Amino acid sequence: MAAPLGGAPAPPLDFIWRVSATTRVGTWDTGRIGVMTFALTPQRRSELADLLEDAELLRARFPRVAEYLDTAPMLAGTGDLEADAAFDLRFVHYMAGGESESGNPYWDIVGPSVGNDGTRRVVNGGAERGSARLAFVQTILQSTYAYAIPSPETLRWITDFAAGRTVLELGAGRGYWAYQLAGAGSVVRAFDIEPPHRTWNTSFPSTAGQADVWHEVEDLDAFNAAVTADSVLFLCWPPGWENPMSSTALEMFGNAGGRHLVYVGEPRGGKTGDESFFDSLASSWSLTTTDPQFVSWWNLNDAAQIWQRDL
Repeated sequence: MAAPLGGAPAPPLDFIWRVSATTRVGTWDTGRIGVMTFALTPQRRSELADLLEDAELLRARFPRVAEYLDTAPMLAGTGDLEADAAFDLRFVHYMAGGESESGNPYWDIVGPSVGNDGTRRVVNGGAERGSARLAFVQTILQSTYAYAIPSPETLRWITDFAAGRTVLELGAGRGYWAYQLAGAGSVVRAFDIEPPHRTWNTSFPSTAGQADVWHEVEDLDAFNAAVTADSVLFLCWPPGWENPMSSTALEMFGNAGGRHLVYVGEPRGGKTGDESFFDSLASSWSLTTTDPQFVSWWNLNDAAQIWQRDL
């Protein structure tokens, strides 16, 4: 296995198995390393060993796992071989059908790799600049689950704010955030112009070994009928590049008397939202609070915010 330039090679599978016996997973937060335990049962270790030894079966059942294991050896890691191996173990376990006791496998995979860059919580594996390997697995996890990371703290933050009001998530993709919010106690409905379980969705394609949707995802007509003045509009990573989805949704919501918006995305000029959306926020809405516990990927600039429409 050749080492990539600029960093340590991906850990070989035999090392991952040694780590998996009794894994101590570092959590880099506020600059201090905490410890949590993640260990596979003998049965699960045997299941994964059989799967990883059969390349054809792995590609057929879990093509994204096979893609990662093929590519990771060519990419630089964080420099901490044990931490990288622990991440790979979590990734393989949950992405290959492993049960998540928390019900949030996305967080189970990335949570132990959360650090603090001095101003915010980020998934960086304990390395200030993350790694090429993390950047690659980021694209797989975003396509499998969601672009933004639903940490338990942010899910509680949104649920507490909604306080029983119906949360309407537009642009929900696979409905992963809606699923997590429902589990946290929110009343939530999810909508997308291209529900992945009904039609092709470029950002969330149907792939063997993963769920098309985690929560019922309704179409745009259903969203139009669901909007009320008492509901909360939730926009999580609405498309950027001048796609008008976010501004159109905000206008429709405001015309129906809606006053409460939860926005998870980047600021003006970033990868989410169009100019008209940010113009509307600046002219007709007020930012009331930003979640201090929100977790982002280290290479993104997203945040979770609550806005209220001015009367």
